[in-house]
Amino acid sequence: MSHDPNCLFCKIVQGQIPSRKVYEDDDVLAFHDIHPWAPVHILLIPKLHIASMVDLGPEHAALMGKMTVLAPRLMKELGVTNGFRTLVNTGADGGQEVFHLHMHAIGGPRPWLKG
Repeated sequence: MSHDPNCLFCKIVQGQIPSRKVYEDDDVLAFHDIHPWAPVHILLIPKLHIASMVDLGPEHAALMGKMTVLAPRLMKELGVTNGFRTLVNTGADGGQEVFHLHMHAIGGPRPWLKG
């Protein structure tokens, strides 16, 4: 599996940086965001280092499908019952801060309001 030794999320996958894990299997890791926008805010990341959505190819379709189907299950398990938001920032102009593909799943009362 491809990893970038300088990538924050690759270090989390490798166990070099701790995280509050919600889910893990051979392909995907999900954990709580350290700067949550809402009562429940998790990140789903592929264990394979993919910098952004721009770098996806047909070979990643099953992985992205898995993440997309997993998000609602995890939000339900975390007690989110009235809807949630999923978000994938892509590239610098898209607001991506960590260049390892990740999906935000954000739930709770009006999670898009930050203050």
